[in-house]
Amino acid sequence: MLPHLRPLPIKDRISILFIEYGNIDVIDGAFVVVDKTGVRTQIPVGSVACLMLEPGTRVSHAAAALAAKVGTLLIWVGEGGVRVYSSGQPGGARSDRLLYQAKIALDESARLKVVRKMYQLRFNEEAPSRRSIEQLRGIEGARVRETYKLIAKRYGIAWKGRRYDVQDWDSGDVVNKCLSAANACLYGITEAAVLAAGYSPAIGFIHNGKPLSFVYDMADLFKFDTVVLAAFKIAAQNYGNPDKEVRKECRRMFVQNKILEKLIPTIQEVLDAGELKIPEIPDDALPIVIQEREKIGDAGHR
Repeated sequence: MLPHLRPLPIKDRISILFIEYGNIDVIDGAFVVVDKTGVRTQIPVGSVACLMLEPGTRVSHAAAALAAKVGTLLIWVGEGGVRVYSSGQPGGARSDRLLYQAKIALDESARLKVVRKMYQLRFNEEAPSRRSIEQLRGIEGARVRETYKLIAKRYGIAWKGRRYDVQDWDSGDVVNKCLSAANACLYGITEAAVLAAGYSPAIGFIHNGKPLSFVYDMADLFKFDTVVLAAFKIAAQNYGNPDKEVRKECRRMFVQNKILEKLIPTIQEVLDAGELKIPEIPDDALPIVIQEREKIGDAGHR
């Protein structure tokens, strides 16, 4: 691997970059975007957590392979980054971490401990005792709805609830469009962190049955301190292109709040609450890309 493409720990990376209307390729060893006039823009792929690929973007085989090699997640999104269509896994999840995550999810007692830990991290208080996961989910939902109302009042926005239709984007009001755009940004970097840590985005504890259940679980721990505030802030300012402004504000908040630096340690803290031991597997059973990362001392992936 070329020195300038050596992957950085996830916590030290740029959170997200959006690319539209260009061909992504590897030319002369560089990861570049080529526009319709032939102008090349180099992307520091090993220094980015995930690339959001909007409509009008094409990716070569060489570019996809290089992104996977350096652990950069490619996510194909709709215009404005508000619909996630597909994603490419950066380097492959680890079987030991997957087994550990699945073991916790399947153990009723361990799963409840994880959910209680998520509640504590999200609301800065212990979860009510003797409550099931379903009951805690209901309590959480009520608090979230009240939080939306309080934030809307702070920014002077008429709030009618969290309502959106992925099949009819234009039917939503401005604040709901801003929230969807902001959430897409957070889900992107959260999925990148989950995969970089070797876990499955699909095996959740509060959320379940969806391809990104664990991503939603983890993103919710940071959502109301970052992207929700960004969405209401932009919605209150009557921008002509609020989606774009939301993305810029989210990137600023990710840096300011050091979200990438916090994500993987938080993932581990949450899973450790299950009080189960992670299975051990020999180094030669790990994917090559993970062996390379651990050899260069990427403590953020441990």
